[in-house]
Amino acid sequence: MSDKMNFQAEVGKLLDIVVNSLYSERQIFLRELISNASDACDKLKYLALTHPDIAKSAGEFKIAITPDAKNATLKIADNGIGMNKEDLINHLGTIAKSGTAEFVKNVKDNGSAVDLIGQFGVGFYSAFMVASKVEILTKKAGEDNAWSWESDGVSGFEIKEAKKESNGTEITLYLKDEDKNFTDTIYLRHIIRTYSDHIDYPIVLCLGEAGEETVNSGSALWARHKSEITSDQYKEFYHHISKNFDDPWLTLHFKAEGNIEYTGLLYIPSSAPYDLFQPDVKNGLKLYVNKVFISDKVEELMPHYLRFVKGVIDSSDLPLNISREMLQHSALLEKIKSGTVKRLLKELQKRVENYDDYLIFWQAFGAAFKEGIYEDFTNREEIAALSRFISTKDLEKYTSLDEYIERAKNVKIGENEQKAIYYITGDDVKVLANNPQLEAFKAKGIEVLLLTDPIDEFWTQTLPNYKGFAIQHIANADIDLNIERKDDKAGDGEMEKLCSIMNELFKNEVGKVTTTEKLTNSPVSLNVEQGQMSIHLERLMRNHQQQTAFASTRILELNPYHPLIIKLAAMAMEENNRPKVIEISKILLDQAKIAEGESISDPAFYVAKLSDYILKAMA
Repeated sequence: MSDKMNFQAEVGKLLDIVVNSLYSERQIFLRELISNASDACDKLKYLALTHPDIAKSAGEFKIAITPDAKNATLKIADNGIGMNKEDLINHLGTIAKSGTAEFVKNVKDNGSAVDLIGQFGVGFYSAFMVASKVEILTKKAGEDNAWSWESDGVSGFEIKEAKKESNGTEITLYLKDEDKNFTDTIYLRHIIRTYSDHIDYPIVLCLGEAGEETVNSGSALWARHKSEITSDQYKEFYHHISKNFDDPWLTLHFKAEGNIEYTGLLYIPSSAPYDLFQPDVKNGLKLYVNKVFISDKVEELMPHYLRFVKGVIDSSDLPLNISREMLQHSALLEKIKSGTVKRLLKELQKRVENYDDYLIFWQAFGAAFKEGIYEDFTNREEIAALSRFISTKDLEKYTSLDEYIERAKNVKIGENEQKAIYYITGDDVKVLANNPQLEAFKAKGIEVLLLTDPIDEFWTQTLPNYKGFAIQHIANADIDLNIERKDDKAGDGEMEKLCSIMNELFKNEVGKVTTTEKLTNSPVSLNVEQGQMSIHLERLMRNHQQQTAFASTRILELNPYHPLIIKLAAMAMEENNRPKVIEISKILLDQAKIAEGESISDPAFYVAKLSDYILKAMA
C-alpha cells in the first residue's frame, strides 16, 4: 500500500525554480547529496556512543556512488542513520523549518537561486536539476520497517513500505538526457575530489566488475596542518559545513595548546543568512571529540552575537560520551568558548584596517555583532572598538568610536573640551540626519552618531563610557546648546500665549509645549524629558509588546526665531485668529512627529490642509 501526497505549496514553487533555472555549476547537486550522507553517518556515529546496539550491523561507515551509464542512473548510498516515514514527509515533502517562503522571495527579488539554495537548507532539491525522477530507499537505525520515496519533482511524491536489510539511505537519480555525463567515472572522480575530498568517511566509486575505488582522502580537514591545505580545499569545506554557496570572508584555522587542547576551523561568511535575526536561530558550529561528531546544537560553544560564524571545534579533552546536560555545565567548554572568541576578535582586528574589505563584514553582520557590546561583558570594549557607525560627519562612510574621539578632541563646547560621544537613534539614517534636535549640534560643530539598529538602544545603556568619553543620547546632553543670534524673535508675551493655547490643545498628546534656543532651521521639534527613554526606544517597545506602559513625556519645542512661529505667535494674540492658530498648530505637531519617525494622529487632516496650502501657494 502506498501514500500519494502533494508537495507543500512552497516546495512546489521551490522545485519549479530549481528545475527551470540555469546553473553555471550543475555538479553542485552531488556535493549536496554527499554532504547529507556524511551528516547521516555523523548522526548514527554519535548515537552509537550511547546506543551501541543500534549501529552494530552498520559496519564501517561509507558513502557509495554507483553510476549506471546503460540505464542513465546515479545512486548515492550511505549506511548512516536513515529515515522513517515521518522523516520522509517532514524533510522531503515540507520545508516548514527551512525558510522556503523567504527563499522563494529572494530568488524572485535577486534572480539567483544557486547562491541561495545552501543558505536555506534545501540542498536535496538540487537533485532535480539533473534528474527527471528521484527514488529513495531508506531504513532508520533501530527500526524494523523500510520505506521508499519517489517523485518527479512536479506532481508530488509517493511513499510506500519497502524491503531493506540494513539501515541507511539509497538515493537513485534518473538522469535527464542532457545530464547523462554524470555517469562518467572520470568526471565523477573530479567532482568528488573537488568538492568532497575532506569528507571524513570513504566515498567509494562502484565500478561494476572492476570493483570499488575510494576516491576521497577521507581525512578531517581541520586535523591536518595548514601547510597541507589549499585555499580551494578550505573553501569547499566551508561550503560543506555551512551549506552556503558564497565564499568565506574569513577563514581561521588554529590549534590551541596548554591546559586544554582543541582545534578550530572557523569561517565568517561574506553574506548574511536569511535567518540571522530569527528568534530560534542557532549557532553554526559543530562539536567533535577526537574527530567523532558530537553535536551541532551546542549553544554554549559560541556567544549568540557570533551566531553567524560557521565551522568545527574538535577537542580531545572532552569525554566522548558527554551529554547535553554535561555540556551546559562544562568548565572546559567555557574555556574553549572564551579562547575561540578572543581569536576571532583578534582576526577581526587584523582586517579592520582595510575599509572596503571590512565593510563587507560589517554590512552583513554588524547589527548582530554589536549585540556583543550588550551581552559580552569581558570583551565589551574590544567589540565596541571593532564596531562601525554612520555619523553626521559623513553619511556615506562608516566611522569608529576611536576616530570619533580623535575628532572630538579638537572641539570646544564653550570653555570646555568635548568629553562625550553623542548619538541619536531612529529607523533611517537620512531621516535622522535631518532631525531638528541635531541643529544645535551641527551649529556648534559637534559630531553625532546616527544609530538605526534596535540593539543600539540597549548597548548604549550598558556601555556608559568609552576610553574616558561618556556615551550620551543627545536628549540627555548636559551641555550648553543655546545658539546666540541676532535674528528677529517673537515677543515673550506672544510666545507665552501661543504655548498656552498649544498646551491646552495638545494636553492628551504631549506633556508640555515650550520654547527652545536650540533650533536653527526648524519651527518645531519633539523631545522627551531628560533621563527618559528616547522616542525611538519607546516605539520599539510599543511595537514589540503592543502596550504604552513605557511612554515617555513628550515635549513640543517651538523655535521663537523661525518666521512661521513669529507670525503664528502674533496671530495668537487676537481671539478671532484662534481657529487658524489651532489649525496651523496641529500641522506643526504633525511635522514634529514626522521628523521623529512617529505616526501622526489624523493623516486625513494633515493631507487635506497640506493640499490647501499648496494650492494657495500656486495661486
